[in-house]
Amino acid sequence: MEPAVKILPDVSGEIAGRSLEEWNAAYVKVENYFHALRIRNKPLLGQLVLRVLERAQRRAPAEPQRSATEIAAEEMDRIVTDWFGEVLQTSPIGSEQTLSTRGRLALLLADMPGKWQDQFLRPGPWPQEFVESMRESFFLAGPDFQLSKMTPRPLDLGPLTTLTNFSRLPYVRMALVWLFFALLLIAVFWLTHGGFEQVKSWFD
Repeated sequence: MEPAVKILPDVSGEIAGRSLEEWNAAYVKVENYFHALRIRNKPLLGQLVLRVLERAQRRAPAEPQRSATEIAAEEMDRIVTDWFGEVLQTSPIGSEQTLSTRGRLALLLADMPGKWQDQFLRPGPWPQEFVESMRESFFLAGPDFQLSKMTPRPLDLGPLTTLTNFSRLPYVRMALVWLFFALLLIAVFWLTHGGFEQVKSWFD
């Protein structure tokens, strides 16, 4: 763990040339990242976030064109990727993106948040069981592992599709039968409620 560097606001109310609002946004960004890795221990979470921000604050004065959030995000990924390289004994040089992606997946496959949350980003040595579980999970996570993108497919309705392809003639016949039955009921109702007498009067 790197020694903490406490940087306080200057007379203008800024830290390393950035406003407190910028650093607050960077804090939220880094915290959400560690939340995504299921880091739930509050003291540990706070220490990790501050560690990232302290490194970002060292860089900020030399990069005035970049936001605090952007610099903090880079430092966050660099810290995590370097740690993956140490635990997995894999050089991050030239494979930063692959190591970062597979390393994060290995963390979840090894259930780091549930079993070894206190080991996250700590310098070695680490428990042997933790190292073995991480390396095994890292192996399972690649190199053939790929994030797939699902594309829409036609909905297969099975037997229902066959039914809808039948001729509509039986449905027309059924409709005609029900129409005839309805007309018959209307005729019976009309005849039993004075209609018969009216018809009889026509012939008288």
